[in-house]
Amino acid sequence: MQALTPHVYWAQRHGDIYLRVEISDAQNLNIGVEENILHFRGQGHGAKGENEYEFRLEFLKPVKPEVKHKSTQRQVNITVKKQEHVWWNRLTKQERKPLFLAPDFDRWLDESDAEMELREKEEKINKVSIESRVRKDPYLGLKKGFLFMYNLVQFLGYSWIFVNMTVRLFILGQDSFYDTFHTIADVMYFCQMLAIMEVINPAVGLVKTGVMPAFIQVMGRNFILFVIFGSLEDMQNKPVVFFVFYLWSTIEIFRYPFYMLACIDTEWKLLTWLRYTIWIPLYPLGVLAEAVAVVQSIPIFDETKLLSIPLPKAIGLSLSFSYILQLYLVLMFLGLFINFRHLFKQRRRRFRTKKRKAN
Repeated sequence: MQALTPHVYWAQRHGDIYLRVEISDAQNLNIGVEENILHFRGQGHGAKGENEYEFRLEFLKPVKPEVKHKSTQRQVNITVKKQEHVWWNRLTKQERKPLFLAPDFDRWLDESDAEMELREKEEKINKVSIESRVRKDPYLGLKKGFLFMYNLVQFLGYSWIFVNMTVRLFILGQDSFYDTFHTIADVMYFCQMLAIMEVINPAVGLVKTGVMPAFIQVMGRNFILFVIFGSLEDMQNKPVVFFVFYLWSTIEIFRYPFYMLACIDTEWKLLTWLRYTIWIPLYPLGVLAEAVAVVQSIPIFDETKLLSIPLPKAIGLSLSFSYILQLYLVLMFLGLFINFRHLFKQRRRRFRTKKRKAN
């Protein structure tokens, strides 16, 4: 029986070469490195059915002779150590890539990503080393308990808002738009006042997140709630209140239970995916709804002169609050950019870490 060549996929890190040989139920494996050449031979089910498969690869730079391999029902995974921790421009000494060889995109990283991964590993080792020397926080359990209860209360509050608005929408239809504020405002006031803790917690080191993104979101929402809706009765009956409240609550009913479970070192994969994904369409829509509310409030502030700043009597005019609102619209979309960038970094870091753990 003539030996055939299997499909082989490769990836690298600074110190390792990873090969994935597409042979299922492999048997009689003979894998080794001699004179910087990897020899592979084995039997199994490959691209051309049940057969004997073999290949040779002469590496670009020296590698260690020890080879680790693990055979599964679907493939053979091979790990080869480099002699030096350096990044290779290609895998083989010959410039032209063999036809049976292709990149393993499931594990592929470019050099900058690999350096970042290496730094993260070093930071993790250093963190473990430091933690082993530093005394454990005696109040850690109390802090986690406080954060768990905070996130639980917020989750219950926003769940009540979401369910109440959804039920009223199904029963009353569009009529529910016009009395949303009078039905929901008290609970929304409570939740948004409590959300100020999300600025205080990172400021005092209770959680390891940035203060500025939390400040932008919490203060921005409270401005809309207390100034735009709370101080203007003419705004309280507008449909935009429904859309603002509904978008806020939809985001939070996934965010708060995620943090709540994190306090007890528990993770649900679906909830994690929703927490780091659902904000992508909802957050810009929420900001857009807030912007509509600000635009609709401008003529009301101009007419009522509410919150306007009086100027000297010689001028005989006052500085309308609408000018501040126009500036706020610009800052609102600047805040959207800052928070969007921050959240995307969080999402990328989260799912990259999970992918590495899976590998």
